[in-house]
Order: sequence, then structure tokens, then C-alpha cells
Amino acid sequence: MIGHPPKHNLWAGLRALRGVLGAGILLAVPAPAQEHSSSPSKKDDRWSVHAQATVVAQTHGPFRSPYLGLNSLQSRRESRGSLTTTLFLGLKLKRGTELYANPEVAGGKGLSGVLGLADFPNGEITRVSTPTPKPYLGRVFIRQTWGLGGGSEFVEAGPNQLGGSQPVSRLTLTLGKISVTDLFDTNTYSHDPRTQFLNWALMDNGAWDYPADARGYTWGLALELTQHRWSFRVGSFMEPVRANQMALDGHLRRNHGEVAELELRHAVSGRAGKVKFLAYVNHANMGSYRLALSKRPVNPDITQTRRPDTVKYGLGLNLEQALTSDVGAFLRLGWNDGKTETWAFTEIDRTAHLGLQAQGRAWRRPQDVVGLAAVRSGLAPDHRDYLAAGGYGFLVGDGRLNPGSERLLEAYYAFKVVRTFTLTPNYQFFINPAYNRDRGQVSVWALRLHWEM
Repeated sequence: MIGHPPKHNLWAGLRALRGVLGAGILLAVPAPAQEHSSSPSKKDDRWSVHAQATVVAQTHGPFRSPYLGLNSLQSRRESRGSLTTTLFLGLKLKRGTELYANPEVAGGKGLSGVLGLADFPNGEITRVSTPTPKPYLGRVFIRQTWGLGGGSEFVEAGPNQLGGSQPVSRLTLTLGKISVTDLFDTNTYSHDPRTQFLNWALMDNGAWDYPADARGYTWGLALELTQHRWSFRVGSFMEPVRANQMALDGHLRRNHGEVAELELRHAVSGRAGKVKFLAYVNHANMGSYRLALSKRPVNPDITQTRRPDTVKYGLGLNLEQALTSDVGAFLRLGWNDGKTETWAFTEIDRTAHLGLQAQGRAWRRPQDVVGLAAVRSGLAPDHRDYLAAGGYGFLVGDGRLNPGSERLLEAYYAFKVVRTFTLTPNYQFFINPAYNRDRGQVSVWALRLHWEM
């Protein structure tokens, strides 16, 4: 039953952040790439400096749980928090060549050690986070743009985006350390856990096991051809040495991930929309769920079946459509083969999510934003049977399984306090956590404070 959150739970979550905040003013975690605007700029920027900081406090109460496994969401009451900060630095080296760097700091703890939910409720936390904030270099990359003729358009300055003019018809090379989701599977209404939906399965396509270290970054390159009504982009990136770990695999001839995406832009009754078709193939030292079961039918261990250059592949569909000047809708569908080990992102083989985002102009709060979305995530048969036999992945595993789809409802209201600060209450309701009908239902409440400059 959905009810109001006990106030002391949220305060407990905020108290859990006290040690994190005591480290002082920090610099922060990356925002996904911003959509380009067509509004004019007086001149091209030579350099840019932007920053953001985001604090999230989360809590859930006790729920029904006849048993627990090593990777289970804890059934007792929990309160946890996270802090991320990023400095976005950009410099134009010469015409068409830009250099970007993002020093970051991140700290905090995720619910149950970031375990027990495939649709994890905090996109600001990773499995390498520690209570004490730690600095690192999130991104460092070069962007080279070649104009192909046909006029120019203007883009507004923003994080990892120099303001000014750019060719409408262009070829763009991105090379360096990035998040693959900076370039692929972006969505205007559902992509940024700092300002939009918090859940992992809503910020990206949950069935896309995209190449990344445990913080979400990797080294590689991408090439994008952009025309007035469409874009086509391809990329090749490094995979982690082990599932969801920090070290990246240097054996590039054997282990790497490729992705391709076609984006079509359109207008319906003058309202902008996009359709994106994504396909990916990963080559990594992954294991096989079915082989693990054949070797050990009870308590199988997929790590004992890992082989270099094992292939995992999948498809994705991403739609967004402005319905009015203030309301937009989005849909994502995702599928992967589900036979090979989940390697980098989250343990989802099938996903579908649908949602709405609206600005508050109708109630005289034009800078406020409200969002509502539903997600249904599932497993392929091999993956399901592996977990039911007592196997564990890097994110889920209750030691046994009464299988069902993991379902999520998320709602938020982003209240613009002042120009640079936004305060967002957030609610997420889970059915069948970790695909297990025997456990749950679970309500997760959150409060997010976001600052940007």
C-alpha cells in the first residue's frame, strides 16, 4: 500500500550524509550530454567552465522477506545517501577542435551496498562509492568537427559544450575517456539522474550492457554523421577486465564493445520528436549461464565459465515526443540475448518504460518540473534459471527465486528554489525486487538537492 513517508526516515537519510558533507565544498560527477539549442549566440566561445553538485538522501522501510541471499536488498529499514560533484572544463584548441576535462568527486553509500534491485533507485551512486568523497578524473576527451556544407546553427553553452555556431551538416569525432551514454541513447525527458528520474533503468536503457568501468566511464572513440533530419553514430570502447569492476581490458583485439545508433528527427503538429534505433555487440571475458548450470545444477558459479571474446548482443528503441510546449512523453524498449553474463551496467535482459514530464507553467511555476514513469524489467530464460538455482550476479541474487518481472513506478517534483538550486522529492515503488515474487513490495523515498553553475 502506498503511503506517506515517515519524516524521521528522510531525516535519517540526511544524517547519513553528514560525514560526506563534512569534507567541504567539492567538485562533481558528470551530467549527461545536453541537447543542442537553436537560439543564437553573439560569438563562439573559446573556453567554458561549468559545475554541478548533487546530494541524494534515500530511505526504505521494512518489507516482507521470507529469506535473504548474498545480493538481496535488506528487508530492514535503511537510510543512505550520496554526494557527487563535477567541474566541466572546455577549451577550443583550433577551428573545429575542442578539448574537455571533468575532474570529479563522489562519495556516499547506496542502499544495501548497491545490491538487490536490477532497477537500482539512485543513478548518482556506483558500486565503488565510499562514505568518504574521493577525487578522480571522470572524463577527458577531444571533439573534432568537420563541416560538410549546408549552413550553420547555434548551440547554447553548457556542460561539455562550447557555445557558438556549428555546421548543420557535419562529421564529429569524439576520442578519449567518456561515458558511452553521453553520445548514445540520450533522451530529453529521461536521462539525467541529477534533475530528472533517479532510477538506473530510466536514465538509460537497462537492457543495454554498455561498456564502462564501475563508475560508468571507458576509453574509446565515436564517429557521428549529422544531417538536418537524421544522425548516424558508431563507436568502439574498452570493456572491464571483470564484471562491473574499475580496471579496463587492454586486450583490444579480443575484448571490446561496439554500438551503432540511427536517430530520426521529426515534428508532429509542430511539436518536435525523435526516434532512435540502437544495436550493440560486446566482446569480453564473460561467462555463460547455461554452461554454469550444466557444470553445477545447484548453486552455479558463472565466474567458472568465463572465456575471452565471448559475445553479447542486443537492441534498443528510444522515442521522445513533445505533446505541448510544456509536456513531453518518452518510451524505451530494450532486449539482449540474456545467455551471457551481465558485464558492466545492470542485470536486465528485457525492459520497457514509458513516462511523462511536464513543466509547471500551468500552475505558475514555469521552472518546476514533474515526472511520472513506469518500468517493467525481465530476464531471459538462461539468466532466470541460473538465479533460481542459487546463482549470483554482481547485482542481484537471493539464493533462490520465485520468478516474476521487476516492476517500478517513479514520480518526482523538481522545485526550483532559486536560479541555481533545485530541491526534488522523489518516490519509487517496486514490485518483485530482483525478479522475486517472494519478496517485497518496497517503497523508496528520496530527497535530492541539486546545484549548478
